[in-house]
Amino acid sequence: MSPSPSTPSARVLLAAVAVVAAAVLVVGYVEAERDSEGVAGDPAVEQALRTGDDAAVVGPRETVTVVATDSNAFVADENDGPRARAELVAFAPDGSVYYHQNGHTRYWDVDPVKGTDATVEFVYADHLAADECGGSVCTRNGVERVNLTTGESTDVYSRITPGKHSTRWHDVDRIDDERLLVADIARDRVFVVNTTTELITWEWDAQAAFDPTDSGGPFPADWTHLNDVEYVEIDGREAVMVSLRNHDQVAFVDMERGLREDWTLGSDGDHDTLYEQHNPDYIPPERGGPALLVADSENGRVVEYQREDGEWVRSWTWSDDRVQWPRDADRLPNGHTLITDSNGDRVVEVDREGEVVWTASIGFPYEAERLGTGEESAGGESAASLGLDSRTFDPEREGSALDRVAAAAPPTLVNAVAYVRPRWVGPVEAAAVLALLVSVPALARIEYRRRGVSASLRWPVRFERK
Repeated sequence: MSPSPSTPSARVLLAAVAVVAAAVLVVGYVEAERDSEGVAGDPAVEQALRTGDDAAVVGPRETVTVVATDSNAFVADENDGPRARAELVAFAPDGSVYYHQNGHTRYWDVDPVKGTDATVEFVYADHLAADECGGSVCTRNGVERVNLTTGESTDVYSRITPGKHSTRWHDVDRIDDERLLVADIARDRVFVVNTTTELITWEWDAQAAFDPTDSGGPFPADWTHLNDVEYVEIDGREAVMVSLRNHDQVAFVDMERGLREDWTLGSDGDHDTLYEQHNPDYIPPERGGPALLVADSENGRVVEYQREDGEWVRSWTWSDDRVQWPRDADRLPNGHTLITDSNGDRVVEVDREGEVVWTASIGFPYEAERLGTGEESAGGESAASLGLDSRTFDPEREGSALDRVAAAAPPTLVNAVAYVRPRWVGPVEAAAVLALLVSVPALARIEYRRRGVSASLRWPVRFERK
């Protein structure tokens, strides 16, 4: 006869599992605090940002690498949790910290300024209090220019949008000395603004081409999540490339004629092609295109599509055992690819064979730029032109048991967990959390049944021992 689940041996076993699991979590947390003093990303990088240490904290590179980081402080604007501080960081060629600021609530797109050696423009968001916004919370979205050598900064353009979630501009593309192309995520539109007159000279609204009732995310709260825009030329005509994240597609808009449906990459719900992508880069014909290099975020990979006979054909894919929710990828002039892996807390440079040859570990990066290589992928060639071979990680063949579990789970769930989990929670700590989630309720159920406590629904509530 098998023992009852309420026997002393079962209770002792479950209690032991709970105690050991709790001890693993306590030790993991204490060690992480001791090793990194509560910072996120690589301790050496983060400590240099806090202390101003000028020692090398990443590997050397020929030019400056600039990284804009996001924040996962989604309830409050700041907290002491992991990856809560948004930053703009530049690494010098010798691997030391060249420039650092963290005065804004969020940092997004960052682009080099043409004709300069170390000046960039970046997109920021600042959450404003209700008393600054007429009684309700709002956000100042803006573009700022900063000389990374002198630290001198200039406000370029800004506007206030209501609320703070899904209203923060992620990308602005400079057209010329006076005009900016803005991805207005708050209003599901793209517009061109003259920064001298502050007049909007051109606008495209996603509702002109897509039906809010049967596409994208919730309308109007976060319908398109329009997170990227780029000024391009298609067939000799001015056009705008638009990343509609919640539609799983990259669209092209002729600035006179509207949406070019025959050029659209992906479709709503077609997750084999794209799944809530970020920061697509257009590679023109003169560099081996037309091609699109895309951070395919929810699919946990970087992909490239080549234009062939009027269709988009996948020409290159990259992933490794760590990449999770990448949000930027740039093709460099040397054929390497600079990848920003947000949930992996790193920026990596991948060579032509798909090997990681440089890494900057930093908390929750959004976008990275290598100065002197052109804006985004402007200086790089297509994968087809370079003959790049795809390199992907197969969790079923190469991964651990945890990798296989993650591969079987919905990507949105895996990425959501990675977004909020503390950085010190690794595979061992995750197993300890799972053990606690199983053992504690089971132990509580046994104790409940053993003590025979019940509650009636009569008034007054009566507790009885059976």
